[in-house]
Amino acid sequence: QVQLVESGGGLVQTGGSLRLSCAASGLTWRRFVVSWFRQVPGKEREFVAGISWSDGSTYHADSVKGRFAISRDNAKNTVFLQMNSLKPEDTANYYCASKSSTNLISSLKSSYDAWGQGTQVTVSS
Repeated sequence: QVQLVESGGGLVQTGGSLRLSCAASGLTWRRFVVSWFRQVPGKEREFVAGISWSDGSTYHADSVKGRFAISRDNAKNTVFLQMNSLKPEDTANYYCASKSSTNLISSLKSSYDAWGQGTQVTVSS
């Protein structure tokens, strides 16, 4: 059974940085993808960034490109989201998600089969 545990959220001022972590367990396949999504109450959950575990390829949403970077630590089974130049509109609950048996990074949330509990990021103006 896949378990994903996020950490690293908090309160930060505009222009500041945070690094989120997603500790994964139970991912036994050779190919899988881990992605970050975010959600504001009353809005759809949106894709932020994803990484293919086997080859390290990444994809970032246009809204965060150049400011956020997803990476992984194979030895620790952990995926990170480094967030720089944060803006108030980045305020959201951030979730990591995984899908197995594929290298294809997708922004479609229904394609993911495991989710973490989320970590809140608040950017003050």
